[in-house]
Amino acid sequence: MKTLIILAHPNLATSKVNQRWHQELLQHPDQVTIHQLYKEYPDWNIDVAREQQLLEAHDHIILQFPFYWYSYPPLLKKWLDDVFLYGWAYGSEGNKLNGKKMGLAISIGNKQENYHKEGSVTFTVEQLITPFQASMQHVGGIMLPHFAMFGSSFQATEQQIDQSAKDYIDYIVEHQH
Repeated sequence: MKTLIILAHPNLATSKVNQRWHQELLQHPDQVTIHQLYKEYPDWNIDVAREQQLLEAHDHIILQFPFYWYSYPPLLKKWLDDVFLYGWAYGSEGNKLNGKKMGLAISIGNKQENYHKEGSVTFTVEQLITPFQASMQHVGGIMLPHFAMFGSSFQATEQQIDQSAKDYIDYIVEHQH
């Protein structure tokens, strides 16, 4: 079964990393379904039924986004709030995401060494993605290890970005089974 990529980048055209990841994903249509939130919903009016059907049709879901202020872009937050409803995603009868493998693919502008207890951020990425892990656990999903590219704002070379795109596809394929 294909992996659903929920791509949530507010300006994909200006993103070196997410744009390159997107280009690589397009080379694998037999393995991925790409769903661009900002392209689909420029007015932010989310078609909840359509989104839920899309999620139900996939057993492997990756949220791809840039880390914005140590979190995720606002439309992705709205999408989660609107789509992961009581009675559908959780609650006594909300089991539609139960058992689905869910992961994160994150582009991070800062250097990796800054994401640790002694770094400038003093938090690890693992700590910062705890709300995702808790949410996915709450809806019965199986949280996969995250995939990340550090230094995406200014330090990453074209070669590093190209390698990360290849590594991203490997990450997806590895967790599809």
